[in-house]
Amino acid sequence: MKLAAANWELFAAYLAVCRTSSLSAAARQLGLSQPTVRRQIEALETLIDATLFARSATGLIPVAGHTALMAQAETMEAAAQAFARLASAAADSVAGAVRISCSRVYGVEILPPILADLLARWPTLEIELVLTNDITNLLRRDADIAVRLTPPQQEALIARKVAQMRVGLFAAPTLAQRLQGLDFPALAATGLMIGQDRDETLAAGLRQHGLAPPQRTVFRSDDDLAQLAAIRQGLGFGICQVGIGERSGLIRLLPDLTPTFEAWVVMHEDQSRLARTRTVFDALVAGLT
Repeated sequence: MKLAAANWELFAAYLAVCRTSSLSAAARQLGLSQPTVRRQIEALETLIDATLFARSATGLIPVAGHTALMAQAETMEAAAQAFARLASAAADSVAGAVRISCSRVYGVEILPPILADLLARWPTLEIELVLTNDITNLLRRDADIAVRLTPPQQEALIARKVAQMRVGLFAAPTLAQRLQGLDFPALAATGLMIGQDRDETLAAGLRQHGLAPPQRTVFRSDDDLAQLAAIRQGLGFGICQVGIGERSGLIRLLPDLTPTFEAWVVMHEDQSRLARTRTVFDALVAGLT
C-alpha cells in the first residue's frame, strides 16, 4: 500500500461516488468530468490494492466494509474543510469562514436575524450553516460551533447555556376556533394532530408528560419544518416552539402545557483562540439568551 502518494482528491471522489452511486453524478457534484472521476477511483484502488465498488443495475455499489471506509473518508473531509476554514483568515482577525451546526428549525426560524446582525457588524465574516438534527462531532471538526438541545458530554468543549426552548400546541386561527376549550384527550381524538412518521421522540415526549399519543394523526413527517408548515397551513394542530408559534400568528392550545428543553452553544476549546469563532460564538450566546 502506498497511501503516502495519495491526495485528498482521490478520497473526495470516493465519497462522491459512495453518496451518488454514479460516476456521472459524482462528477457533476465535484465539478469534474466523468473520466477524471473514474481515473481517481482507479488510482485509489491501485494505491490500496483493493476493489472499492461493484457494478449493478442501479449503479455502483460499495463493497463490503464500506461503512468503516466511508467514515474514515468523512473524517478526512471534515479535517480538510476545517483546514480551509482555519486558513481563510488570520487568527486575530474577525474575518473568514465559521461553520455552525444546528437543527433545521433553528437554522431557518431562529438564527437568521442573529446572523444578519452579526454580518452587518462584521461583513468580512463568512457563515457556513449545517442544518441537522444529529449531534455534530466538534472534536472531529465537523463544525466550529454547534447549537444543541442537550448538554455536551465530550471533553475539550466550551459550552454556554442559553434560553430554554419552550414548546406548546398550536393551530392556525381558523382551525383553532374549532379546537379551543378541548383538553388533550379530546384534541387527540379529533385525529387532527400533526405527528411524526418513523421517529418516536414526539410520542415519547407526550408520554413523559402523562399524555397518551393519538392513535391517528392527520399528517406525519419526521421533518420539523414540514410539521411547522403543516400547522401554519391549517392541516392540523401540532407542537412548535412558543416563540415561533406566537410570531407566526398561530393560536396556542392548552397554554398550561409548556415543555422546556435546555439549549446550548458549544465550540471546541481550540476555536476560542480564533477571533472570528469567538465573535460568532458570543453573538449566538447573546442572541439566543
